[in-house]
Amino acid sequence: MNVQFRAGAEPASSVAVKSAIADCDIHPARATATELYPYLAKRWHDHLETYGKHPYQGMMEGPPYPKAQPNASRRDAWPPEGGPQGSSLSFMQKQHLDPNNVALGILCPLNTGQGIRNQDLSAALATAINDWQIDKWTSQDSRLKGSVVVANEDGPAAAAEIRKRAGDKNFVQVLLLSRNVEPLGQRRYWPIYQAAEEAGLPIGVHAFGFGGNPITASGWPSYYIEEMVGHSQCQQTALASIVLEGVFERHPKLKMVMIEAGFGWAPSLSWRLDKSWQRLKSEVPHVKRRRKPFATTSSGPRSRWKTRRGAITCSR
Repeated sequence: MNVQFRAGAEPASSVAVKSAIADCDIHPARATATELYPYLAKRWHDHLETYGKHPYQGMMEGPPYPKAQPNASRRDAWPPEGGPQGSSLSFMQKQHLDPNNVALGILCPLNTGQGIRNQDLSAALATAINDWQIDKWTSQDSRLKGSVVVANEDGPAAAAEIRKRAGDKNFVQVLLLSRNVEPLGQRRYWPIYQAAEEAGLPIGVHAFGFGGNPITASGWPSYYIEEMVGHSQCQQTALASIVLEGVFERHPKLKMVMIEAGFGWAPSLSWRLDKSWQRLKSEVPHVKRRRKPFATTSSGPRSRWKTRRGAITCSR
């Protein structure tokens, strides 16, 4: 089913207290194609209207499949005042935040400046997205917190954006995507991790992304379902790269969250990493030990793969 029928929010009980939830993955959308223009220099207005975004690959633009559920949303998710799903704060409050008693909602904007070949435009769009999150969302509802969007393929520019937002209570994490030009442990991304560690912000690695490479190890799939199944594989690639390239040894206080790709794959990946490390650890002397045992909390299982100090947490 993709239609929800709800007469209204459930009445508050005078006896039982309704459990609050934290939603770590809310996707805000822009109501119009030009909604970011007030946050961009005039040169970028002209650039976008003349040249477009020039993404790493053409599949970056447009809604995902299946087309019967545009933007992977329910059919009742269209705001009554118009605009795409996720573009109305008032409708989000009415349909999600209030009835579900969301005490904390973390915004994870997609279709941003990440995945664009023009790195100056990518950095400008990232800054605009972050200003837009404050103006339209976090300043209007204290339950909402933003993610620092960065020009992911430009390490120095991304680090500068993170340091610019450091200490800003509107933001609670730095947002990256699972598919990039290279695996996330590569050195081009190290300035991002250094800046995030300095700012005390975790890195959220969300599924999807466009780095110009095929989205499977063997090429392009035929169907969207293959892409969806492959999200867990992309996160495994990112996690293995981050651990084996020694990111946590360089940044022991850094925390990373893998978002929207499940976590059932984490135990088997950890087992295989441990098994290979036993024989090949001389190649990666910066990886000091095998993982710690998986932990279970009162709220459910939490998967953690540790090097000497750093930690990965998987959600959904």
